[in-house]
Amino acid sequence: MPQGFPNAARGRVVGLLGGSFDPPHEGHVHITRQALRRFGLDQVWWLVSPGNPLKEKGPAPLEERMQAARALMRHPRVTVTDIEAQLGTRYTAETLRALLDHYRGTRFVWLMGADNLAQFHRWQDWRWIMETVPVGVLARPGDRIPARLSKAARIYSHARVPGRASRRLALRDAPAWSFVNLPMNAASSTAIRGRGEWG
Repeated sequence: MPQGFPNAARGRVVGLLGGSFDPPHEGHVHITRQALRRFGLDQVWWLVSPGNPLKEKGPAPLEERMQAARALMRHPRVTVTDIEAQLGTRYTAETLRALLDHYRGTRFVWLMGADNLAQFHRWQDWRWIMETVPVGVLARPGDRIPARLSKAARIYSHARVPGRASRRLALRDAPAWSFVNLPMNAASSTAIRGRGEWG
């Protein structure tokens, strides 16, 4: 394993939460803790991205976001990593291909907020992502209905795992996705930046 890459034992289930984390906040912590429990994960990795291709304005410097994320997310089963910068990948599909190659025998679950499911069909190779790894979707305030009516949700409706069976999501062959409703935490990076509290 290249130096600086997270450790993952063979046969472990790792949830991947990607994003700019610009800035990281309690909402990220909340969905991470919920994901560990709801999807039966052994670990969660925060993939702090160099930049989001779907956003026009670039984020704060990567090192600043990494430091803030590590200071905030303190949990023995959560790793904050800049592995995308190390791999040189920009898109989720590229990152997943590299991780699947590096971590043979590890089961990955892609994690996203319901807001991302609503526009998932805009992601590069989104169908490949859905058909390669299980996807765990965590509801956030105001995003439940658009997510459930999204193009991805409609096309892959046959692959939806009921919320009551979400702990077994990682054991399903892709395509498989589960949508879970959470106790809400309305914190948002956009709102924090808008208040001038970051960047």
